[in-house]
Amino acid sequence: MAQKHKWTFFRAGGFDQVKLESGADLMNLDKLDKKLWVALACPTSGLEIDSRTLDLIDSDKNGRIRPGELIEAIGFAAAQLKNPDDLLKGEPGLPLASIDDSNPVGKVLLSSARQILSNIGKPEALLLSVEDVSDRSRIFANTAFNGDGIITELSASTEPVRAVIREIIECIGCVPDLSGKPGILPEMIDAFFAEAKAFDAWYVKGDAEATAVFPLGRLGTADAVSVITAIKPKVDDYFARCRLTAYDPRTEQVLNRKEEEYLALAANDLSITAAEVAGFPLSHVGPERPLPLMGPVNPAHAAALANLAVAAVKPILGTRDKITESEWHAVMAKVAPYRAWQEQKAGLKVEQLGEKRIREILESNLYAQLNDLVAKDKALESETASIEQVERLVRYYRDIALLCTNFVNFKDFYDGAEPSIFQCGTLYLDQRECRLCLRVEDPAKHAIMAGLAGAYLAYLDCTRKESNEKMQIVAAFTAGDSDNLMVGRNGIFYDRKGRDWDATIVKIVDNPISIRQAFWSPYKKFVRFLEEQVNKRAAAADAEAHDKLAATAATTVNADKAKLAVPKKIDVGTVAAIGVAAGAIGTFVTALIGYLAGILKLGVFPTLAALAGVVFLISMPSVIMAYIKLRKRNLGPILDANGWAVNAKAKFNVPFGATLSSVAKLPPGSRRDSSDPYADKGFPWKRALVAFLLLYVAYRWSGGSFDRVLPSRARAGSLLGPRLPWFHPSKPEEFKP
Repeated sequence: MAQKHKWTFFRAGGFDQVKLESGADLMNLDKLDKKLWVALACPTSGLEIDSRTLDLIDSDKNGRIRPGELIEAIGFAAAQLKNPDDLLKGEPGLPLASIDDSNPVGKVLLSSARQILSNIGKPEALLLSVEDVSDRSRIFANTAFNGDGIITELSASTEPVRAVIREIIECIGCVPDLSGKPGILPEMIDAFFAEAKAFDAWYVKGDAEATAVFPLGRLGTADAVSVITAIKPKVDDYFARCRLTAYDPRTEQVLNRKEEEYLALAANDLSITAAEVAGFPLSHVGPERPLPLMGPVNPAHAAALANLAVAAVKPILGTRDKITESEWHAVMAKVAPYRAWQEQKAGLKVEQLGEKRIREILESNLYAQLNDLVAKDKALESETASIEQVERLVRYYRDIALLCTNFVNFKDFYDGAEPSIFQCGTLYLDQRECRLCLRVEDPAKHAIMAGLAGAYLAYLDCTRKESNEKMQIVAAFTAGDSDNLMVGRNGIFYDRKGRDWDATIVKIVDNPISIRQAFWSPYKKFVRFLEEQVNKRAAAADAEAHDKLAATAATTVNADKAKLAVPKKIDVGTVAAIGVAAGAIGTFVTALIGYLAGILKLGVFPTLAALAGVVFLISMPSVIMAYIKLRKRNLGPILDANGWAVNAKAKFNVPFGATLSSVAKLPPGSRRDSSDPYADKGFPWKRALVAFLLLYVAYRWSGGSFDRVLPSRARAGSLLGPRLPWFHPSKPEEFKP
């Protein structure tokens, strides 16, 4: 039984991850339990890795990479290298010496690699880079045949063949060859010759029925039909109006247009073409009235009628200056076979070449020559495929290690040496640097899933005005607090290429950011509550005062002067209320002083411990809840919302979260000049603390606490005399607040 591969694991993010330290590790990934893979799928777009590489790995072209596809890519690359350990190097260029030419596939790949270097003008190079294989048009720039089944002018060796290739492109269209030049496919060749044959057959049919189809000769009939087609709708309209007037003479005035219509036109400048009257009848209509071909006719159509008289009426009926409706029908009947033949026209795509050129092409052997060129090109299909395989090998050589350390494990994310492929850049906002930033397509949809991550997330619109580029990102804030983070705040985002983007917060998913924020959260909430209450009371008082002022002003204007002179009575209820309030405040202050005095009797350290206990009781619930949430922050939902399938609880706890975001700090060795002339005049806490300590020491001295260590002359009893009972700190039973 073959010995099983020995794996090594490392622990990060709260779970075990496999180490990939050798080519053997990569080649045995198919035997690693899928439950131990960090991810089971990732998208092929929106990541900081070459999307072309991901497209090559994505064999089923569904836009997602799964373990089987990654294992297949590793197997292909490892099999063509002399040392599979080279796959972990992640180098941008593949040394030709690393290709294993001991097997048939490797030998073909090495030959193709050398051919590529020769084609791009680097025949002596020993290294093949991704850039060398990325530009197909550069590789095949001067090649007549490249195995793609497309032929270009360069494929032909004679001018007649090159000419027909140009004509096919002109009539049918083209597709780009691997060299980048316009070319034609076999189906385009077939379509061109099918069109040519159809046109020729149609043309031959006209020749066979030439007497009926071309009564005035080829050119004469074509000219006659052309002028007839141009004026036919107006001629039919004229005779239809004449028939209506014959049916009912009362319609004659209406069918000849009303006088007011001409009056409206008379107000404008009329040109000889008179486009304004183009919709009017050709001439004045009446019962059985013939159509004049010259003279009193609509000026907008006078030229067309003159052409009709010369090109159609004269050759068929003889010279006429007017025609009746029956004569018009006779003219139409004469050219009806030609019009029917024209309606059956086929091969319209090649008509521009003309009947002579089309027949010349059909009578030659150009069709066979073109197909021979296609066959010659397709004979190199295997070589072209091997060039694509070379591209795969070069790209896998560079990118497989990067993909594995962000798919099989999340080494790049957790070791912090290099950003992971899903981290798209760095956001600077509110004196913070956020490194966990991901591209998103739809913030609203993304937030539904990503909100389960337990992290404080900000969604931002990013724009670059100089290039009109736009994108949306989500950034995780894992340090500092959220006091100054709000929708609409602006920052700067730097992508992985170092380009800067204007970034604006458009949506926030609120969660704890840090323990420090949680510690001060109850006090900040209390202050905000007080501010809100004060603002509400102040707004209500302001509104009440405004209403009273308005009422007083109205009363003043309308009141009698004698009444205004009467002094206002004092509201006894108000006085009583003020007294009650003053008594309550006095009682509260007395009780507070009593409790403080009682606490102070415990000593300095017990007093500080008591105060610390109070702070502990207030802050710890918030801190504990925040700590629990911070420990559970999970990268999985954030990535899953972007199309990943994360297979583990990829946590970023408090210590690791501190590495993903950082708050502004002064550089080491910096000096701070604290003389700010515009600083707010705050409360003198230091002086107050010193005064409090002095008073406390004096209080303890007056109570005799230091008599054991002081000389008799410095004792409180010697200097102060008898003390009041309530002032004796050593007898707590005598203290009554």
